[in-house]
Amino acid sequence: MNSSEAVVITGMRRTGKTTLLRFIYDKINSPNKLFIDLENTLNRKYFEEEDYERIRLNFEVLGLNFKKKTYLFLDEIQFVKNVPSIIKYLEDHYRVKFFLTGSGSFYLKNLFSESLAGRKYIFELFPLSFKEFLRLKGEKINIPASSTNISESVFQTLDRLYDEFLKFGGFPGVVAKEDFQEKKKALDDIFSSYFQLEVVQLGDFRKTSIVRDLMLLLMQRAGSRIDIQKLSSELGVSRPSIYEYLAFLEGTYFIHLIKPFSKSKDVEVRGSEKVYLCDSGLINNTVQVSEGALFENNIFQLLRPRGKLHYYQKAKSREIDFILNGKEAYEVKLRASARDLASLEKTSKELGVKNFRLVSKSYTNLTNTLYGFTM
Repeated sequence: MNSSEAVVITGMRRTGKTTLLRFIYDKINSPNKLFIDLENTLNRKYFEEEDYERIRLNFEVLGLNFKKKTYLFLDEIQFVKNVPSIIKYLEDHYRVKFFLTGSGSFYLKNLFSESLAGRKYIFELFPLSFKEFLRLKGEKINIPASSTNISESVFQTLDRLYDEFLKFGGFPGVVAKEDFQEKKKALDDIFSSYFQLEVVQLGDFRKTSIVRDLMLLLMQRAGSRIDIQKLSSELGVSRPSIYEYLAFLEGTYFIHLIKPFSKSKDVEVRGSEKVYLCDSGLINNTVQVSEGALFENNIFQLLRPRGKLHYYQKAKSREIDFILNGKEAYEVKLRASARDLASLEKTSKELGVKNFRLVSKSYTNLTNTLYGFTM
């Protein structure tokens, strides 16, 4: 709050970036602050001046005093391409503290890497965790950290709530709705707004319908390794185009690709990547996938904010779904068995990963086991 660097909040659309920005705005005890929503096309006109001093004068007309400490909040900065250079100018010449949001890390990383190198703090905002989901719903439940402390009756109570989280996801606006039909409509709107505002407006692709079809194919294959050649053949576009679309979808938080785990960097780069979606509710509302794939994607979204993820697969019988930061192994099962636990332990030890856990959708008495709601 007191540093000179700009604070940038980024993440998938509808994760609460604007709400968080307005919360911070309200907490700042100063009249010398201004909030500008750049999704509003009229507000973008303030930034169309070639002379940046004229932009400063525009802000003074709106009430800012640049002779004092100034707080400027810009929401959805991806809509104005020259924002980084304007920020740099105002930071260099005036005491301006910037708070910014943008929904596309693809855009932010490319434009901010040089213009604001060493001048920003980037915070990523993801869909809600299960504990945050409970808080937003007003459920006052203390969840035990270990499955061994959960009785079958407590499991049934928590599993009912977790099923809702699994099927409708963690977007705050969806969680806040009580009616299931309203939740489905909200998820429809998130998908369509992402497509229109990110893919159509920001993506600058000649064939946006191809990108839409790719999005649907990737949702159907959540948790699977992707075959670039097969995608290229199915969609009728070149392999370089598929790579370009995937980079954009990942850079704007719609998907995330994870590489195979290896202590050799060459193997990590060569291996096929697995694809996961930003939110299980978005998958469940748009395409038909198996319960196992939906559950695995949900565990992915709970693990993703904690660090770097890999997967391991040597043979069909020897795999680990997620390895977190090279130190924690998680194998996801609808019904965990002692055989699954023994295989996970053996493979983890061979890889030098000391901490390992099965994640079960069903109730179990096994040790070293977690549930989705204890993640």
